Amino acid sequence: MNRHLISAADLSRDDAVLILDTAEELASVEGRAIRKLPTLRGRTVVNLFYEDSTRTRTSFEAAAKRLSADVINFSAKGSSVAKGESLKDTALTLEAMGADAVVIRHPASGAPRRLTGWISGRVVNAGDGTHEHPTQALLDAFTMRQRLIGAGAGAEADRRGRDLDGLRVTIVGDVLHSRVARSNVLLLSTLGAQVTMVAPPTLMPHAVDTWPCRAGYDLDSELRKSDVVMMLRVQQERMTAAYFPTIREYRRRYGLDTGRMALLPEHAIVMHPGPMNRGVEIAADVADSARSTIVQQVANGVTVRMAVLYLMLGGMADGEEAA
Repeated sequence: MNRHLISAADLSRDDAVLILDTAEELASVEGRAIRKLPTLRGRTVVNLFYEDSTRTRTSFEAAAKRLSADVINFSAKGSSVAKGESLKDTALTLEAMGADAVVIRHPASGAPRRLTGWISGRVVNAGDGTHEHPTQALLDAFTMRQRLIGAGAGAEADRRGRDLDGLRVTIVGDVLHSRVARSNVLLLSTLGAQVTMVAPPTLMPHAVDTWPCRAGYDLDSELRKSDVVMMLRVQQERMTAAYFPTIREYRRRYGLDTGRMALLPEHAIVMHPGPMNRGVEIAADVADSARSTIVQQVANGVTVRMAVLYLMLGGMADGEEAA
């Protein structure tokens, strides 16, 4: 693996499969009475969050603690950042504190990559602006492999070394503002999946034709040939214009309700990176159905982030710099 995880494009097929296989191994720890491993004892992981995100921050914190790392949670609110401190000065402070890894979420696209030039520790992108969110794509891929490849006794062994070759994934909704969509397209295509983006024309990126996926606008026709449908949250807080007439109209054209779910093949699963707008992009009964993997995605987030931290930091010798 590379020193940092900034983009899903940083991962080769072998890198991605290694992370998924490592997460498969670490998942076995969940069944133990004591779920902590000593792997990262003595390492320090800093969660540097400039945006609110209870789910992602808590997931990274739990992952680091289960590997016995020391965790420092740094929130921009109520800190020196609120007094005008720059990202670079904050980075230099973390460097002086001896951070081995910094997990950063920032509203500015490109902030995690800038951070790599200021600290010697590893950097993990936990979401930057509307750019990317690579660990979300990894946990989504892990969930797809878990649900759709191998079943019954010995399924874990069957999955190891496997990618998602031939899997048909449809990603629906606010693609324009979605860092999750970007990371998923890059990672899933690397793993061999066939990805189709479906959105209103106003919520489809102008350069989508350069992405390794198809673009479409007819949700019903795509559902009939999908193994996975991933619904994206309508990010109203990022919208500065009227991208669709009304919520009701959006729900009618692009929402996933029980009627639309019936169009899916029998084996297909429903995903959502969260948080959800129930009754907008996804109906409550669909979100709570047996086909939904939403709760499973949250649980898998801890396991996959354990795998990322383990692979990035586990091989560092005492006193070794990350440079």
